[in-house]
Amino acid sequence: MMAQYAPAGDSLKTRWASEVTPENVWQDYPRPQMTRPDWINLNGLWDYVICPKGQLVDKYDGKILVPFCVESSLSGVQKYVGKDNELWYQREFEVPSKWNGKRILLHFGAVDWKCDVWVNDIKVGSHTGGYTPFSMDITQALKKKGNVLKVRVWDPTDQGEQPCGKQYVKPHGIWYTPVTGIWQTVWLEPVNANHIVDVKIVPDIDNHKVTVKPEIVNPSNDNKIEVVVSELFTDVAKAYSINGEDVEVSMPADAKLWSPDYPFLYEMSIILYQGNKEVDWVSCYFAMRKFSTAKDENGIVRLMLNNEPVFMFGPLDQGWWCDGLYTAPCDEALKYDIQKTKDFGYNMIRKHVKVEPARWYYHCDQLGIIVWQDMPSGGRGPGWVTDRYFDGSLSRRTPESEATYKKEWKEIIDYLYSVPSIGVWVPFNESWGQFKTPEIVEWTKSYDPSRLVNPASGGNHYPVGDILDIHNYPDPEMYFYDASRVNVLGEYGGIGRKIEGHTWVPSQGWGYVEYDTEEKVTDTYVEYANKLLDLIPRGFSGAVYTQTTDCEVELNGLMTYDRKVIKLNEERLREINLKISNYFKK
Repeated sequence: MMAQYAPAGDSLKTRWASEVTPENVWQDYPRPQMTRPDWINLNGLWDYVICPKGQLVDKYDGKILVPFCVESSLSGVQKYVGKDNELWYQREFEVPSKWNGKRILLHFGAVDWKCDVWVNDIKVGSHTGGYTPFSMDITQALKKKGNVLKVRVWDPTDQGEQPCGKQYVKPHGIWYTPVTGIWQTVWLEPVNANHIVDVKIVPDIDNHKVTVKPEIVNPSNDNKIEVVVSELFTDVAKAYSINGEDVEVSMPADAKLWSPDYPFLYEMSIILYQGNKEVDWVSCYFAMRKFSTAKDENGIVRLMLNNEPVFMFGPLDQGWWCDGLYTAPCDEALKYDIQKTKDFGYNMIRKHVKVEPARWYYHCDQLGIIVWQDMPSGGRGPGWVTDRYFDGSLSRRTPESEATYKKEWKEIIDYLYSVPSIGVWVPFNESWGQFKTPEIVEWTKSYDPSRLVNPASGGNHYPVGDILDIHNYPDPEMYFYDASRVNVLGEYGGIGRKIEGHTWVPSQGWGYVEYDTEEKVTDTYVEYANKLLDLIPRGFSGAVYTQTTDCEVELNGLMTYDRKVIKLNEERLREINLKISNYFKK
């Protein structure tokens, strides 16, 4: 088995790449906010073939390492697919006899973009959307031995209207390599027919309670839900509901509040009864925290965390990997970027036009990093107006394109609804695919009133939502201001430095400004940071520095693309960042 796999090509590698094998690839539990003890990981070597769209498959070309996309080095393939072709996968699997009598769920963390699934040549499900998990009950298609799973994927990348973020058929500049197919963990899980499929958890620190909204498959009139909240294995609260009602749990008046300085997480058990019989049990976690806005003594609208002002400051995080593209080599690598962000003195990450695996948000929850979550962009947008409210002509999406955006945006919010660290939803970046902004913002705000909405980071601007977000490269400026909303600098910086031996394309690379030494880059970073400090009393309440790492030919990262070199003086970086992150703690 080992001899059948090796990374493809000679592209840049992270230090974790050499440790990836078919036997150990992504073995971590994929859904940390709703766990059950029994599961089987299906990651590893699968058969694959790329063939013309619509063509029947009778043989496979070789092996691919799941869950790395076919274009990545770590997949072992590194081949382009394109809109005229389809990617097929196949593997065999067994179901343990101890699962007899259970319903068997097949879970996909994410598949980009359109996916059809067969088990033993019986079609069991399909899905569109490249960023969210989905599952299907495959029980009726199973055999006692030798089950065969087949997956077909089609993805037009930027040549379609679907959300695809920074993926581009012809990568250049700020646009990166396509990602096609399975790029997160595939796994099996046994459940009873009557079981919990999803949970939405909404904390309320002002009223000392948490509301739990479980979604039940095959609900019955004699179902009862029990919710138990615990701290270090000691129960602190308990509540029940029947008849499909939400569970309202009264929390202690002195409940511990989550923040970047104190990222405290409560454990939660949710038990489903049918009559007096326990039919399902899941383990969850949550945090007591509140995101809001309020005016300060000078009438400036500020970002608030737990009813206290906070300056949210962090990097633009693309979430790309030189060896795995959308997929980090391992969980340790996934956590590394977040830990270094924390080490650098930031308290926030803007997750830029990409959605991560559930474990990424789990690490943010545990380490104490606030997340601004972008919607992956797609489609074509209108002209870009940055210094005033939009007064140009809107581009019009097709009805199909609008429906795709709305479907996938809802699925992303549903997927991440209970994540404690997410404080801000960002439906649009600049004018990329931007449409019907007031409608989208109003829907987002009403669907999840517990979080803030940043309508369009960098414009086009409308007087809706909670935040006015402007972009300015390279240094901070405040050229547009809204006295009725929070004002943030959603992108700035982009200081470039080329490190020989650590670039994606040795002959290419750029930054918004470029320097050749650690000292010059650090001096410029501190200069910009001091400008930002001066703009906080004038109205800025948050800022995003571009960016965490280099990405393909972008060389403006705090770290190189392979994560092997930190390009600034880390001590000076942390010192100035803490002054900004802790601004309101004076």
